[in-house]
Amino acid sequence: QVQLVQSGGGLVQPGGSLRLACAASETIFAIYRMGWYRQRPGKEREPVAVVTGGGVTNYADFVKGRFTISRNNDENTMYLQMDNLQPEDTAVYYCNQGVVTSGPVHKSLELWGQGTPVTVSS
Repeated sequence: QVQLVQSGGGLVQPGGSLRLACAASETIFAIYRMGWYRQRPGKEREPVAVVTGGGVTNYADFVKGRFTISRNNDENTMYLQMDNLQPEDTAVYYCNQGVVTSGPVHKSLELWGQGTPVTVSS
């Protein structure tokens, strides 16, 4: 079954940048929703940036102007560029996609990546 595999993340100083990547393990027929979420220590998972089926991108207020969601269709990979990171951005980040699988039988699935820890600290 198709999976989302995340990479990137790690430790960065305040004001620094990181780019997270999320690659599908197989070719996907269609993506009808994609987004990045995060879970800070002791908090519930929250949306960071979500692209709806209509192509509208919604950013959480706490990342507007600092984070950018994008996708490279040729690479079957989505990204989260994070700039001017702050200690409060420390969290585990998850990618999420609503997809229709390829193959003789199309399936609608909601997929989550395995999570990538991001730590912002001096």
